[in-house]
Amino acid sequence: MTYALPVNTADRPITIIGGGTLGRRIALMLSLQGAEVRVYDTSLAVARAAVEYIATHRHRAVEELGGSPAVRLAAKDNLVEALRDSWLVVEAVPEKLGLKQAIFADLDQLAAPDAVLASNSSSFSSAEFVGGLSSPERVLNMHFYMPPEVRSVELMSSGHTDPGILELLMGELPKYALKPHLVRKQSTGFIFNRIWAAIKRESLLVVAEGVAEPQDVDALFAEVFKAETTPFRFMDEVGLDVVLDIENHYCEVAGIENKSAAMLQAYIAKGWLGVKSGRGFYNDYS
Repeated sequence: MTYALPVNTADRPITIIGGGTLGRRIALMLSLQGAEVRVYDTSLAVARAAVEYIATHRHRAVEELGGSPAVRLAAKDNLVEALRDSWLVVEAVPEKLGLKQAIFADLDQLAAPDAVLASNSSSFSSAEFVGGLSSPERVLNMHFYMPPEVRSVELMSSGHTDPGILELLMGELPKYALKPHLVRKQSTGFIFNRIWAAIKRESLLVVAEGVAEPQDVDALFAEVFKAETTPFRFMDEVGLDVVLDIENHYCEVAGIENKSAAMLQAYIAKGWLGVKSGRGFYNDYS
């Protein structure tokens, strides 16, 4: 069966798979046009917390970025209900390859035949999810950073993606106050994260080797580059558990040892995951 691009995108639902830190922020942005946005999580409590987050913060996003004051949100722990008639599905679950492969196998069977299936993965190419799928041409990477503060989105083909999907999303995403960038060739880490990976890895090693403290690295980075965002503050925002998963994958792809793994594992073992747990490399999060 030939894949056909979705129609009536303005009226059809959007589904986010995963109600965590990034999933709920993605859902917030994709709610700006007033279409129904469903947040699916295996934990209904997490999905409901995500919807509550969106409802609480959405008015400010609408004031600053524009959009419809109307909002239709739904928390789901039933995947069939969450996917019904959605034109866009965005996966935002932990960076575990097996988990993502299982989710895309389910999406391939349960989503509407024309639904676009996007992965927010920051380290895995969607090419790694399409094996055995009946419609690999509707799968791609759609990588967000930390909206609404950072609204850039990178779009990357799986190598099988229908070019019409990329064209569709390049046109649709600005309607949600998002700034799409096309990754023109498959690249581990896409555009920004490929560059950021080198900065992050060396920053971690400088601290793991005892050369400096996180505060020293951040202070120098801020001064030299006149930057508001600094390496260790940024890693705390992302979550140190996520940072470890990403670093493990990058190092595996590159065929090198993750020399900062032990330090990250020690923080994680103490429950110091970053902003979401109240403490990470810094302990001043309330």
